[in-house]
Amino acid sequence: MKAPVLPQHRPALVGRLRSFGDAVALRWVEGSAMQTMSYAVLAARVDARWAVLGRTPRLVLLEMGNDVESVVTLLAALGGGHPVILTAPDGGAALARAWDPDVVARGAELEARREGSAHDLHPDLALLLSTSGSTGSPKLVRLSAANLDCNAEQIVDALGLGADDVGASSLPLHYCYGLSVLLSHLSVGAGVLLTDLSVVDACFWEAFREAGVSTLAGVPYTFDLLDAAGFASMDVPRLRLLTQAGGRMDPAAVRRWLALGEERGFDLLVMYGQTEATARMATLPTHLAAQNPSSIGVAVRGGHFSLAPVQGAAAGVGELVYEGGNVMMGYASSTAELARGPEVTALHTGDLARFTADGLVEVVGRRSRFAKVCGLRIDLDRVEGDLTRGGRTAYAMDGGDRLLVATIQDAGSVDVTAVRRQVSERYAVPRAAVVVTDVGEVPRTASGKVDRPALAALVDAFGEGTCPTPDRLVLPERMRALYAELLDRPEATLDDSFVTLRGDSLSYVEASVRLEGMLGSLPESWHVRPVRELASAVEPTPSVPWWHRWRSLETSVLLRGVAIAVIVLTHAGVLDIRGGAHVLLAVAGFAFARFQLSSATRGERVAHALESVTRIALPAMAWLGVLFLVDERYSVWNPLLLTSIGGSNVHPQWRYWFVEALVHILVGLTVLLLVPAFDRLERARPFAVPFGLALAALVFRYGVIDVGSHHVNGRPAVVLWLFVLGWAMARSQGRWQRILLTAFVLAVVPGFFSDPVRDATLAAGLLVLLWVRSVRVPAIVVPAIVPIASASLFIYLVQWEVMGRVGYSPLGAGVTLLTGWIAWRGSSPIIEPVAHWVGARATRVVHPRASSPVS
Repeated sequence: MKAPVLPQHRPALVGRLRSFGDAVALRWVEGSAMQTMSYAVLAARVDARWAVLGRTPRLVLLEMGNDVESVVTLLAALGGGHPVILTAPDGGAALARAWDPDVVARGAELEARREGSAHDLHPDLALLLSTSGSTGSPKLVRLSAANLDCNAEQIVDALGLGADDVGASSLPLHYCYGLSVLLSHLSVGAGVLLTDLSVVDACFWEAFREAGVSTLAGVPYTFDLLDAAGFASMDVPRLRLLTQAGGRMDPAAVRRWLALGEERGFDLLVMYGQTEATARMATLPTHLAAQNPSSIGVAVRGGHFSLAPVQGAAAGVGELVYEGGNVMMGYASSTAELARGPEVTALHTGDLARFTADGLVEVVGRRSRFAKVCGLRIDLDRVEGDLTRGGRTAYAMDGGDRLLVATIQDAGSVDVTAVRRQVSERYAVPRAAVVVTDVGEVPRTASGKVDRPALAALVDAFGEGTCPTPDRLVLPERMRALYAELLDRPEATLDDSFVTLRGDSLSYVEASVRLEGMLGSLPESWHVRPVRELASAVEPTPSVPWWHRWRSLETSVLLRGVAIAVIVLTHAGVLDIRGGAHVLLAVAGFAFARFQLSSATRGERVAHALESVTRIALPAMAWLGVLFLVDERYSVWNPLLLTSIGGSNVHPQWRYWFVEALVHILVGLTVLLLVPAFDRLERARPFAVPFGLALAALVFRYGVIDVGSHHVNGRPAVVLWLFVLGWAMARSQGRWQRILLTAFVLAVVPGFFSDPVRDATLAAGLLVLLWVRSVRVPAIVVPAIVPIASASLFIYLVQWEVMGRVGYSPLGAGVTLLTGWIAWRGSSPIIEPVAHWVGARATRVVHPRASSPVS
């Protein structure tokens, strides 16, 4: 046992906690309520945890989560002079074996392995972090208490942080960038929202608004997720600053976000840093960013940049060297090195950079990003740049005696032979020494950066452009392939979600069930989560025979399948349960809110809605056009879907009222979405808007405004309240909103039909949709439910013609279901390209800069 050494330095920011008194330090959501902790309470909790850790400095391994207890333990260890190794939750096993910590901490749980310490610990040592480039390596960065204080002050200065600011833990706290958000805010008495939710999760934004978050940090991948989540139109009234670091952001993206910030009232601050400099080394002032989007800016206060000569570098380019009080003590590769003091004063970053005429720093590559292939020195960054300018996304890596290139399938397939030829000819490398692989997934580290060693291993393993066989595909790639197949989107990537690929209620059924077959269960927000995040959020289904399993079906899926089956069986005379089509209208409204309204921009919402209209109207108009030509009972108004306007009181003409009503309502709402004010209002008041529309639609429901004298309950205006009611149900969050909608159903449904039993059927279907979000069913019935639900539109269209020939009987009903399914499968290859074309045209018309998600 080593003799204890009394620490000389502890972070001053920990000692200041109590001075901020009753100001709110931490916010987090517990259950459905926002919880807070004042600085005074936090300081008391830190002191209590310090007492448990003891006064003798010990090496603490902390599995750091984005939660209160982890923060308390971290601050207690830092304040007590206990050096902390930070790692991800449940990620400490390997580090524990390599570093033999005296204490292993998981939140409030402290596992003391010994009373004192087995190690000589330098009195300045405060924190040990893995470097971004040391995946799989035991090498750690040694940071002192002075490093932490210095960089916190530098960040406070650069961001202009004050006590009225609130940050959000949008990044892992074991990652140096995420940790810097926490420490810099706490150092000035600002607040921090603790959450491990993704920025694509609606619950994240509810907490964000309730906590009054004013600063949000992200890596480039975070900004991609913000695009997917529809951040451009979100209501974030207190947000004043977005910060970006953790890798280079594309200059065009920097300009887009700057423009959005100028429009919405927040700034974008591009930052640069490394773990070796505690966190941040440079910031790009907002007012200079638009003209210098490729720059990292200027050194933080107290820091200084210089360039070291690099042999073979272009004129004016050298290795970027940083000096400042936040530069690490040094590295540690073994426990013996924990006793060493500061050894580094100038940090050689490994980045190649130059100074612009304005004195800004521009990083142009990595010093280590060169490969020696067949005796030729190849600049890997230059290879990537050339391929990217050719319209591809590509990564180049050193493969020893080979050049490894990973290409990403952005749009269509990648011709690996053409890529290999291009690289070979451009850099005079033998073609056999260039290995190109078209990969579907880019491995990333926990902080969102590209994991190049893993990517190189993937290229090396599959080499020569060969694709892995299905049984070797990783789960995210299988999910991506599923989306590409079901939604006819071969360009689908791992960063896409069901919504960004413009899936709708027609494809939702099969997608949800097949995904559940892969994953075992689906979170409620699965349709807005990118593939990579969804794959990591759930566990694969256990290996048991499918006929022994139970599956969770979303209620909207089950209602679609059951309702269309009941409609057909009722028309066949097998059952007498009416009202199913009206329930389906509410289900359609529910799906409209979940899919069409989850798109990022107004233009994408409109395009998504028009794609859905096309998928419904095109087959309906084609089918009714044929019926008009061969059956005199139909009029020209039927294929035009205008029977409610010009049709006659002839029963067959009204058989397809449901399809016509659905198309009219969707078109009307799409027109509303074209109005920017309505789009903003719906985003700001997602429940109030549909509920208000439902109330307004009652003027048609009760005949205050007359819409016709016959087939009243099949007219679009009269059934509008059902569609927008389903929309409101999808948007309802708290119990009180569902109680309000229940009261609405119980008040409005009675008397809608002249048949109380039919009223009861409609009310029951609506209340099930409102209160029951999923139903457990035997897996053996899923293969029957899913095809019926997926083909519900086509089953509805063909039912009368099929049963009119086969017979209104159980056999006729069965043949109808089969015919509808065949029609759905057979027509999809024709309908989907048309729907995509309509969506693409709409996006360009509504948003000419549709290529810019945040525009």
